[in-house]
Formats: sequence, structure tokens, C-alpha cells
Amino acid sequence: MQSFSIIFDMDGTLFQTDRILEISLEETFEHLKSRDLWDKEAPSPIETYRAIMGVPLPQVWETLLPEHSDEIRAEVDRHFLTTLIANIQKGKGALYAGTLEVLAYLKENGFPVYIASNGLKPYLAAIVRYYGLDAWVTETFSIEQIDSLDKAELVRSIIEKYGFEKGAVVGDRLSDIRAAQTNGLLAIGCRFDFAREEELAQADIVIDHLQELKTLIHQFRV
Repeated sequence: MQSFSIIFDMDGTLFQTDRILEISLEETFEHLKSRDLWDKEAPSPIETYRAIMGVPLPQVWETLLPEHSDEIRAEVDRHFLTTLIANIQKGKGALYAGTLEVLAYLKENGFPVYIASNGLKPYLAAIVRYYGLDAWVTETFSIEQIDSLDKAELVRSIIEKYGFEKGAVVGDRLSDIRAAQTNGLLAIGCRFDFAREEELAQADIVIDHLQELKTLIHQFRV
């Protein structure tokens, strides 16, 4: 019997990114203000970031800093990454309720688990290390491993490396749904913090809590 593999998104699916997003973005834009690169009276563009959550970071900075140079965007990217990791290590983040229980259940019942994220390697490694996710996750993949920054290609690379044909991508945004469907996998949408109903409408299945996977997943095993 062939295994049914599960590929999880990280931000907004396993990890409650919102817990550290605002404080990290505030700290980053305070850094910009200190260098006179952002209006000292202007708020940080947190709502804009929430709206585009799930896209690779280079696209984030193109959207949030359209008038800034690539050099400044690269500096902001480094500062933001450092701040995110520091806040993870301080315990300011959190996994979604039931995450560890669900991951353990999947592994114990023979469902290989992977993570495919638009986050950068050091950021993902910080989350995996802090919460001990590698006890249940076979491997974590970052979008920076793919030149095109296309999540569908990232998922395809996982399929090719581990040689499975059946599985699901579990995520909260359209990039996760498209990555699943482009590769012939089941698209399971998560109605969590950053999800949008018009995007979830394109998923094969929508869940409101990760615990639902424990029952749902057995329907798809070969």
C-alpha cells in the first residue's frame, strides 16, 4: 500500500505567524525610521502585509517599499529576518492548537509529513528547532531552494525527491492550493488567520481546525 504524504505550509497553517508579525514589522520599520528611510509619523504597513501574507519575501518588500532601492529592500529583509528569529527564540510565537498532536498522529499512522514554505531557511529552522518539529516532520523545504520562487515547483521537488504520487497540501493561501492542484495532489485549505474565502473556494476541502485531519485523512489512503 502506497503511503499518502502530507505537505504542510508553515505560516498561517502550523505556525501562528500573527503572534510575531506585527512586533517584528514594527521593529523593522523603526529601524527604517532611524535611518530616515521611512516617514517617522507614518504607521507600519501591517495591514498591507497581512493582505499579501504567503508570498515570498522579495515580493513583500516590493509591495511595502515600492519607492526604495533593491539594496535597501535587501537590508530590510535581513533586519526583518533577524527580528523574526529573535522573537521566535523569545517564545513570542505559537503553533496553532493541536499542531503537535496532529503531526504525531500522522507519523504514528504512517503518513509521511513535509513542510513547504515561502519562508527563508533560517526562519524555518528557528521554528522547527524551537518547537521540535523534526520529531515528526521528514524534511522542511524553503522557497529559496527554487529559483522561480514558485511554490508549485517547490512541492514538485518534494514529490520527486521522495517518490510519492498521492498526497495533500495543507495551507491557508491560494499559493498552497495551486501548488497542490498543479501537482495532482489534494488541496486542503485552512480557514485560519490569513485565509481568504475567495481563495479557499478553490480548495478541494476546507478545514477550520487541524484536528479535523485526524479523521479526514483516512478517507484518502490507498
